[in-house]
Amino acid sequence: MATTTLLQRHAGEGETIAEAIRDCLDYGKNPEKTESGKYISAYECDPATVADEFLLAKASYAAMTGREQKKENNVLCYQIRQSFYPGEITPKEANRIGYELAMRWTKGRHAFIVTTHTDKQHIHCHIYYNSTTLDCTRKFRNFWGSSFALRRLSDRLCLENGLSIVENPKPRSKSKYRNYGEWQKDRKGPLSYQDRLRLAIDTALAERPADLDEFLNLMKRAGYEVKKVRGGGISFRLTGQGQERFTRLRASTLGDGYDLQDVLAAIEGKEKRPGRSERKISLAVDIQAKLAAGKGPGYERWAKVFNIKQMVAALAYIQDNNLTDYEQLAQKATEAADRFHAISEQVKQTEQAMKTNAGLKAATVQYAKTRPVFEQYKATKYSRKFLAEHEADLELYRAAQAEMRSLLGGVKLPKMDVLKEEGRKLIVKKKQLYGEYQKARRDMQEIVTIKANIDTLMGYTEPGKKQEKER
Repeated sequence: MATTTLLQRHAGEGETIAEAIRDCLDYGKNPEKTESGKYISAYECDPATVADEFLLAKASYAAMTGREQKKENNVLCYQIRQSFYPGEITPKEANRIGYELAMRWTKGRHAFIVTTHTDKQHIHCHIYYNSTTLDCTRKFRNFWGSSFALRRLSDRLCLENGLSIVENPKPRSKSKYRNYGEWQKDRKGPLSYQDRLRLAIDTALAERPADLDEFLNLMKRAGYEVKKVRGGGISFRLTGQGQERFTRLRASTLGDGYDLQDVLAAIEGKEKRPGRSERKISLAVDIQAKLAAGKGPGYERWAKVFNIKQMVAALAYIQDNNLTDYEQLAQKATEAADRFHAISEQVKQTEQAMKTNAGLKAATVQYAKTRPVFEQYKATKYSRKFLAEHEADLELYRAAQAEMRSLLGGVKLPKMDVLKEEGRKLIVKKKQLYGEYQKARRDMQEIVTIKANIDTLMGYTEPGKKQEKER
């Protein structure tokens, strides 16, 4: 179980940009909190020089775009705090999940560092990502509801890794702003008219109507008004439930499998029932917990149907894969998770190599551009006046020099042509690995969800008994 917070970092009163960046990053990298740096990972940056790299990217952004922001509006970096329930996770796993959260949240477009703190009873991660993109042409755009979106992404990662989630967050906020629990409750309100129509169509087709007219009669009996529109289309409206507009029977409105042609094919027996992508498994709904939370009888009916469908899909998967006992299912889930984590590690290693390659190319170019300024500075015997006039260029020179030393580690700098060719090969390798990564993630999500549903069916777990924590 993890709770999340999203923060912005600005330069404070009397504080320079460099000081502000180093201040927050130094707190995250604190050796006493990270067991001497044991639980620190990074993407497209080096933990030892991350502050200089963030600063270099911002200077490059200003030089390339010519854009400047007022100090109070300039977001230097973003910080994510991800806290886990005590005793539920190891520091290593927390850091890996924090890295995955940052990667999915930034979509790999921003450099970031993940620091896992073990000094408190609850293990927690501090994730810092540069507001400037890796190509130094844009900045991260925060959006309304970003904290809620981050929370949902964190919940998904917890489920993928077998961790519990905060099922019922604090229901009310004392401030004028809604917290995650209030927002989630509103979002998971009564079924929409489209949801009800899809369920009604499924129910009608389950009766095996002989033709379209019989299907439409079944829909009328279900409480729907039917209207045939120009061009041969059909629309439905639920009567007596406050629905004002008709809903058109088409895939663009109801989703794949709910087009008129799909319904006709299902009636003729040429196609499976609509809306059923193969083995798209979801976790079974805990009906009693939802009823206790105030859901009505309509929700109860829907949840029972939903649960049955999920269990049937899970059992079909077990039969198709010849999983004759529970141990085989558990083993398959473990193997899927191991494969996903192994490929994730390969992706991280490739990204690390790409980071080094890109960092060397960028630092080399910046070093070549700013070295003449530094030579002039030396020629003036380090004049304060010259420093004041060329402070930005000299800062870029020092940052580029520090970056090259850090990345090379005493090794001779390769030629630019060699660096470019290596970069192209790494891009091809990452693209190939990412395809394998996506497939492994889908496979893991599917088998983990199936196992959870089977556990519920067999009584190995009791839904709704998860620990709850107020945010």
